This record gives sequence, C-alpha cells and structure tokens, in this order.
Amino acid sequence: MTPGAAAAPADVAIRTIGKLHRRIIPLLVLLYIVAYLDRINISFAALTMNASLGITNAQFGLLAGIFFWGYFLFEVPSNLLLHRVGARMWIGRILITWGAVAMATGAVHTVPQLYVARFLLGVAEAGFFPVSFCI
Repeated sequence: MTPGAAAAPADVAIRTIGKLHRRIIPLLVLLYIVAYLDRINISFAALTMNASLGITNAQFGLLAGIFFWGYFLFEVPSNLLLHRVGARMWIGRILITWGAVAMATGAVHTVPQLYVARFLLGVAEAGFFPVSFCI
C-alpha cells in the first residue's frame, strides 16, 4: 500500500465534514432559532390573546407547559421511528407537521382548542433536537 492511497480516505472524511459544516449546520442553526421562537411565541401572543379568549392566569400557565408534555411523551417514540425511516425522511416529517400545526394554531377560537394545538405542536416537534445529531 502506498502512502498516497492511505491519505485518500482521510481527505474524503475531511471534505465531508467541511461540506456538512457549510450546508447542514447553518440550516440547523436557523431551525433552532425558529424552534425557540415557536416555543415562546405564546407569551408574545398573550398580550392580546388572553383578553380576547378570556384566558385566566392558571389556563395560561397550562398553555405554556402543555407543549412540553407532548414533547416529552413523544421524544422516545420519535427517535425510534427516526432509526426506522432515516434522518432525511424524519426531519422532513418533523418540519412539515410542525409548520402545519403552527399554522393551525392561528385558527383556534377556544381555550381547549388552544390546549390541543399546543400539545400537538410539542408532539410535532418531538425528536427535532436528537435528529439533528443523526444528520
């Protein structure tokens, strides 16, 4: 085996990591920013939403926390499905359902509907953090 032949796989690995850093990491950073904004947007909406829907402080506390119940309960099943279908397909599913549920949240008219929407938002986003390490 020649010395030049042994260096070729190392060069491929270095180029692959470089391509990953240039293409995937900026997208993931953007998605993490959107995920953070999505989690805290209920507090921005509360300024006018609480009065228009008649939300009490206790109901708002539940609205803020119910997202994480959905996230918590579906994190492990989401990761199991990730290994079954693959990271590319699973992150696509996460982004599509996440966007659909986020848009549907704008159509709620009652507090129970908002509970369901926030819970489903947590379910849709479950697995996003771990899947980004599989890419």
